[in-house]
Amino acid sequence: MDLFDRILKQAGPLGKYAERAEGYYMFPQLEGELGNRMYFNGKEVVCWSINNYLGLANHPDVRKADTESAQKWGLAYPMGARMMSGETKRHKQLETDLAHFVGKEDGYLLNYGYQGIMSVIDALLSRHDVAVYDSESHACIVDALRMHLGKRFAFTHNDIESLEKNLERAKRITDETGGGILVITEGVFGMRGDQGKLREIAALKDKYNFRLIIDDAHGFGMLGATGAGAAEEQGVTEAVDLYFSTFAKSMALIGAFIAGPKEIIRFLRYNMRSQIYAKSLPMPIVEGAIKRFELLKSQPQLREKLWQNVHKLQQGLKDRGFDIGDTNTCVTPVYMHGEVEEAMALVKDMRENFGVFCSIVVYPVVPKGMMILRLIPTAVHTDEDIQITLDAFSAVGEKLKAGIYKPAVPTPA
Repeated sequence: MDLFDRILKQAGPLGKYAERAEGYYMFPQLEGELGNRMYFNGKEVVCWSINNYLGLANHPDVRKADTESAQKWGLAYPMGARMMSGETKRHKQLETDLAHFVGKEDGYLLNYGYQGIMSVIDALLSRHDVAVYDSESHACIVDALRMHLGKRFAFTHNDIESLEKNLERAKRITDETGGGILVITEGVFGMRGDQGKLREIAALKDKYNFRLIIDDAHGFGMLGATGAGAAEEQGVTEAVDLYFSTFAKSMALIGAFIAGPKEIIRFLRYNMRSQIYAKSLPMPIVEGAIKRFELLKSQPQLREKLWQNVHKLQQGLKDRGFDIGDTNTCVTPVYMHGEVEEAMALVKDMRENFGVFCSIVVYPVVPKGMMILRLIPTAVHTDEDIQITLDAFSAVGEKLKAGIYKPAVPTPA
């Protein structure tokens, strides 16, 4: 069969909805300045779908730093990969400061989160090693492990008994191969909003002799006494061997970093193919990240306001009878029952008639007959935004129960 013919016959689990969904449910175009209110299809909506947790995207100091840096350096500088010609003092400053903030010896800037964690895992593992990972790990972790030439075992989400069974399997293999074990989990799971059980996982390290890496994209800047993330929140900073996070959530920017022991970070600098063979992050991105990081540390009131909004939104949803699962972070999933057609009708009603924009998740990401409406509170949302949203959920929830969103059954001829 011709390659393209095969591809066109298999659009994929999401691609099959492309003609009906593209531009509205998938690839929607939000316009206006990033914030709590944006525009969709020409109408103002309360926006719960951008990862601007601390509201830094349009902070005046951030906008000023971004503008001045772009004027000073342009987007080309530094030119070349860091190993060859793309190294600067500002790059070094940022990655070192980030590492120390999360309690690690050294750090390394990465161009992107998805690509970055894939390349970290790829560099760490040989065919003799075994990876043991949470079954609900982000796609970037799953894709990294698809490249792994050795064994990989998934443990049931946040199930420590399942983890231990898989560690026993891994240990039997590494006893023969001479390899090591890498356990991979997340600080905060971006769909459910629950934290990884880092404390319980760390308690098994002595027994099974593994190393632990966490992806804390949704925890960095939000969790812990200083905002240093899920490891700080759970009191296990030292037990986490490698700490990874992106800039895309709390810092509203492109980029990421990995932090850990100095010698291991040095190894990664010289062995991560995605960084060795890629251009260095442009200076405006680096200086923009430095400014955002300064504000993250110096303005704890942003985090306090974020959590006030989180508690108001989540408690309001629970008070109105909605199921938000086991979230104990800012990520707010609302679980509802209905088929894909109902989910699409509900979301359209919410956007067009109630002025509320949030992301929708349907089968095959979740089981058939279920939908998740996922809300991301930020520090710039207002009490009015929350009230409008709660009222909208009450209204569409009643309509869903009444069957109003079910597709009409054609009348027999």
